Amino acid sequence: MSVHIGAKVGDIAQTVLISGDPLRAKHVSETLLEKPTCYNEVRGMLGYTGIYKGKNVSIQGTGMGIPSTSIYVNELIAEYGVKNIIRVGTCGAIQKNIELGQVILAMSASSDSNTNKIHFNGMDYAPTADFEFLSAAYKIAQSLSLSPLVGSVFSTDTFYGNDSNRWNVWAEHGVLGVEMETSILYTIAARSNVKALSILTVSDNIITGKFSSSKDRESKFMDMMKIALEIAI
Repeated sequence: MSVHIGAKVGDIAQTVLISGDPLRAKHVSETLLEKPTCYNEVRGMLGYTGIYKGKNVSIQGTGMGIPSTSIYVNELIAEYGVKNIIRVGTCGAIQKNIELGQVILAMSASSDSNTNKIHFNGMDYAPTADFEFLSAAYKIAQSLSLSPLVGSVFSTDTFYGNDSNRWNVWAEHGVLGVEMETSILYTIAARSNVKALSILTVSDNIITGKFSSSKDRESKFMDMMKIALEIAI
């Protein structure tokens, strides 16, 4: 048992899907896994282990943002020996041609957070996905008749901001979307020598103002879950 996860050693699989929303972890576990067992309810961050095509897989809620995600990723690795972490989350597109429901495979993650500057004594670090996972995810998505986008995302510390043009510089440099967790996941994974990948579904387009309904989110978001679970096995 760790500080924030109430599981015993052995309760959590070596491959874990993480979701900012703990209720998404619950829904996916109960929908796509066989014999799901809840191993964590501490602070409402639900965690489940179940079976997918004969292999144990865990799904853990982390809460939103870099600080909360950092806590759970660190504890999953240090206390439970997790070797593979796949983030399944949402993002806001900052390219006007990206449609709602589009799956994005995050190759790298820029950020406005000072987290990595603290770790690297003020220098910039470029957090990137594990190539084996990235390549596998792309091939799996194609086999499922999906056309994922592969590229950079931006992990922000501020969901609400005063500058309506703050995404422009990132969009001009080809960044696909904005979310709040990938940068720290990739950094911790690199330091800990584990594999990590963020698979994201576009829930809204910041440039066009379009956003998904709750019904659309429920149906479209399962695409990224299927990709992640196929990687897990």
